[in-house]
Amino acid sequence: MIRIVFLLFLCLVSLQAFPKKGNVLTVKELKCEYRQNPLGVEAASPRLQWQLNASQRNVVQTAYRILVADSPEQLQKNKGNIWDSKKVKSNQSIQVAYAGKKLEPAKAYFWKVMVWDNKGNASGWSEPAQWQTGLPTAQDWSGARWIAYEELPAEKRIVPAQHGKGEKTLDEGKNILPILRKEFSVANPIKRATAYVSGLGHFEMSLNGEKVGDDFLAPGWTDYDEHALYVTYDITKQLQQGANAVGVMLGNGFYHIPRGSQYRKLTGSFGYPKMICRLVVEYQNGKTENIISDGSWKTAPGPITFSSIYGGEFYDATLEQAGWNKPNFKENNTWKQALLVEGPKLEAQTSTPVKLIQNFTPIKVTQPEPGRWVYDLGQNASGIVGITVKGKKGTTVKITPGELLNDQQLVTQKHTGSPYNFMYTLKGEGTESWQPRFTYYGFRYVMVEGGVPEGQPNPQGLPVVVSLKSLHNTNAAARVGKFATSKDLFNKTETLIDWAIRSNMQSVFTDCPHREKLGWLEEVHLVGSSIRYNYDIASLCRKAMRDMQMAQTEDGLIPNIAPEYVEFEFADGVFRDSPEWGSNGIILPWYLYQWYGDKQVLEEYYPMMQRYVKYLKSKSKNHIVAHGLSDWYDLGPERPGFSQQTPNGVTATAIYYYDLNIMSKIANLLGKAQDAKAYEQLGAEVRKAFNDTFFNAETKQYATGSQAANAMAVYMKLVEPQHKAAVVENIIKDIRSRDNRLTAGDVGYRYLLRVLDDAGRSDVIYDMNSRTDVPGYGYQLAQGATALTESWQALPNVSNNHLMLGHILEWFYSGIGGIRQPENAIAFNQIEIRPEIVGDLTSSNVSYNSPYGTISTDWKKNGETFELSVEIPANTTATVHLPATASAQILESGKPVSGNKDLQQLEAQNGRAVVKVGSGTYRFVVQEKADFE
Repeated sequence: MIRIVFLLFLCLVSLQAFPKKGNVLTVKELKCEYRQNPLGVEAASPRLQWQLNASQRNVVQTAYRILVADSPEQLQKNKGNIWDSKKVKSNQSIQVAYAGKKLEPAKAYFWKVMVWDNKGNASGWSEPAQWQTGLPTAQDWSGARWIAYEELPAEKRIVPAQHGKGEKTLDEGKNILPILRKEFSVANPIKRATAYVSGLGHFEMSLNGEKVGDDFLAPGWTDYDEHALYVTYDITKQLQQGANAVGVMLGNGFYHIPRGSQYRKLTGSFGYPKMICRLVVEYQNGKTENIISDGSWKTAPGPITFSSIYGGEFYDATLEQAGWNKPNFKENNTWKQALLVEGPKLEAQTSTPVKLIQNFTPIKVTQPEPGRWVYDLGQNASGIVGITVKGKKGTTVKITPGELLNDQQLVTQKHTGSPYNFMYTLKGEGTESWQPRFTYYGFRYVMVEGGVPEGQPNPQGLPVVVSLKSLHNTNAAARVGKFATSKDLFNKTETLIDWAIRSNMQSVFTDCPHREKLGWLEEVHLVGSSIRYNYDIASLCRKAMRDMQMAQTEDGLIPNIAPEYVEFEFADGVFRDSPEWGSNGIILPWYLYQWYGDKQVLEEYYPMMQRYVKYLKSKSKNHIVAHGLSDWYDLGPERPGFSQQTPNGVTATAIYYYDLNIMSKIANLLGKAQDAKAYEQLGAEVRKAFNDTFFNAETKQYATGSQAANAMAVYMKLVEPQHKAAVVENIIKDIRSRDNRLTAGDVGYRYLLRVLDDAGRSDVIYDMNSRTDVPGYGYQLAQGATALTESWQALPNVSNNHLMLGHILEWFYSGIGGIRQPENAIAFNQIEIRPEIVGDLTSSNVSYNSPYGTISTDWKKNGETFELSVEIPANTTATVHLPATASAQILESGKPVSGNKDLQQLEAQNGRAVVKVGSGTYRFVVQEKADFE
């Protein structure tokens, strides 16, 4: 009898672990620290997450079990020899902290998960995933040293950088862009090989002549006096039995911004280029070997003769040394022993890297002047130029990229940083291909001098340009959103904004890809609410938090840019200290918690946030904060720049109050009741002061009554409840009185849209953004813009590829698509589906891959019929708001909603039928004689 029971038990375990094909519940999208199979994880307790795939409706996870092993073989045997969580009764599928044995550095871990649901289903084990730990301490580098070709004397460092060209007395120095190499031998069969490497400002590593990895401008830039990032690569397949060679090329980046005749926004230097690496080779026989950077490496000047993040890059192919990064290379007298130098503290780069994502070929080639050929690539984007040429040795092709053309139809860089050039000197050996490695620019057009397009007359025998293309660089954050509507103007607007996002989503969120490339912080929280619908920016926002922490001053200021390479002290310091910018240090971590459930970021950065609130309090007078840039680039009678419509005190104090409100919530969440009470009390005092100072009780207007002033007062909940409706109505009156024109700028426009959306007035948003004849998105498109411009007017004398002002993307998803998150929901565990059927819209198809899975809406309006298809991921619930009167007929999958066991009909709200649903796919049809406008 005991034997029979035991065998039955084994059968049950087997069925649980190895379910039949066609199981109704599976697990997918395993991630560690927000990334799939990440390398270089330094967290002691990495956070794990997964998504459920269920064929049934209303599925909620009730339990999970995680196995972590130190080998695939152990995991395959269902043995978690590093961690077996056992069966944990929980619906948690995101932010699950690893709780097993202490993790070792430079080691791979393999994991899988199975779940149970409320329907009595067990998923069976997921496909295996893995993560690999990094080198969290200096000792973990096994003696690796920073090495360089030369060292900049300490007295010649320029930190912080000087704005502009700097003093004429600044010594340029030699600034050799070196190459470094090391040969080593692999004697035994390899199990796994990993490279941990950093090169400052940027590096490109190769093994046996082949580039390692597919990233660009590695590593991400930081405040190098505080820390530098290292990158982790799996190099198992690139090593070979016997002789091997590793080569590294170095570029300047923001680490060293050289002087000279080329453009530079800043002049600064942390030092000359340097690198450090540890290659770990694990053999199948269990032994491990380390190849580290040390004094045995050799170095020489490379063929890059000039490289500047602001000025371009020059390459002399006649200086190439063929085979320098391959085994058995014979070194000439240009090579010398690498110099041992000191370097900054190292941390793993855990955010998604920058990559070259897309190529563009010319749509038009013209010759406006003799000797100058202009290539139109069709799209204004961040990038570099790749060329294939053939010609005589020593001849040089000069390439000038730019956003716009001047009256002579030549490329102009007048307002984006000039001169910026790519220069290539040919080696004269047949057809040659080249692209820059350590710089980039924002451009649509390229002007070529010193070369002739293939097929054109060439009496001077100049180099022939066989092909030319632009290579677009952007952060490799995964695309998670999709947006399409029946209104072509809105589709084009989404594309316009998306190109600005892509061009400015690098290793920091930059303002523009040409003249500045700086991490202006207001864009992250204002436009971040839009960006997160299109891209998974969790890990990149995590890096932004670290950059702000490093940039915070002793007195608590979070400066306007991070990393803060230069301290902007001019114009009374407002370009360094503006509350709408610095408050990103409080708003962004709160958003990360709301967007991704990241409570750890609140705990980690709480001290930084406290210090900034204390700083703002010290700057206030009678609880009013009145310094800063206010509603930058709003629309007024003058040239855009400083706020014209809204006083500084309104936006700065409103943000200050918003900070305090957030801090009170965070303190409560972290169990800091006394802090929460203090922030709440201070917030009440600020709120009273704000209303006493700026609110006109007779007119129900704030300050000047601008769109930004009234909208921010409403959104931040500064308005007394009894006055809210009147203030919102004043906002609408202002817009309508201007024939549906906007005036709000960089700061105010996001809140204007949110207030109108929350008030159910998407019709006003629609009307305001459907015009092409007044400044706005449609106007920019009408002026020929292919990326979002810095000014609403698409002015040619400012940036024409700028991240700010992209706020409407949030409404495209939450308004037109109707994919919203209720106020108390986290990471879309609760969902509100409330599409806005406004204007002449007849259809919309929108989706967002949330941390729990894909949320999608697909609706069509046809006469008296409204159809809505909805997808809700497992482990979440949603309320669906349908435009319907009490007499409307509402069907779901062909059956009446009433009485449907999968649905719960709630009380109608604002002329809409409300249905509560669980996970699954639903198709609603509403039919009635109604005006959907």
